[in-house]
Amino acid sequence: MTATGTTVKILDCGAMSCDLTWLLLEPGRTLLSRAEKDQADEWYRASTHCVLVETAEGRLLWDTSCPRDWETRWVPMGLQEFFPYDQVGEDEYFDSRLNQQGLELSDIDYVVLSHLHFDHAGNAQLFKGTDAKMVCSKKEHEFAFGFDGVSTGGHLKSDYDGLGWEVVDGDTELLPGVTLIQVPGHTAGTMAMRVDLPETGTMIFTSDAVFMGDTYGPPVNPGFLINDLTTWYPSVEKIRKLAEETNATLVFGHDSVQMTSLRVAPESYV
Repeated sequence: MTATGTTVKILDCGAMSCDLTWLLLEPGRTLLSRAEKDQADEWYRASTHCVLVETAEGRLLWDTSCPRDWETRWVPMGLQEFFPYDQVGEDEYFDSRLNQQGLELSDIDYVVLSHLHFDHAGNAQLFKGTDAKMVCSKKEHEFAFGFDGVSTGGHLKSDYDGLGWEVVDGDTELLPGVTLIQVPGHTAGTMAMRVDLPETGTMIFTSDAVFMGDTYGPPVNPGFLINDLTTWYPSVEKIRKLAEETNATLVFGHDSVQMTSLRVAPESYV
């Protein structure tokens, strides 16, 4: 359902650097750290973004990008060596981007996390003590709170622990024209977001269900960071089917080439 007055702003939050193999598996590639980046076949600029959706029934933030203190916060995972958030300017950090839109944390009604990895939930704790409803999928919540220790893979409990979470189970229209779509595989409970706009039409934000255009194909190309290929492949095809049915504009999770072609804040999709 298209909602009159709904708008979308993409907040470009700079980029992490990483060995492309994390996102795209190809023959002969190996995973290298930033100390070895000169040996990598390709040291990739993995863009990171958030999305502001303005509706008549509330303002929604999709994902929160990476934290300013990434280099120390990510030490328990060791991922500061493999995903340094080092291609970001002062004006590109999440809090700066929000301020540039004339917004404060208290102006956000819903914070929806596509999944709870370190580069998507990195600023979730900023919303502690606000009235924002924190939303993730039921399966993601079960996994993210169900392991022992401080971290596993890309999940770092300190990013999201202590917040009051509301969970969705199955594809859910959260606000008029804004639907959360279950696309597991990258993590147990990864979600995509569909937004139906009056002029632009349908937009689908894939998050890490589809890292980049080269992932989407065809043919579909997974990366090292796919947790469960048996659920991931059907999720990509679910997105493809929906995109074809709605003639949607797709926005991938970490596609730096695509990011240069998108309309980013302060411009809006309407």
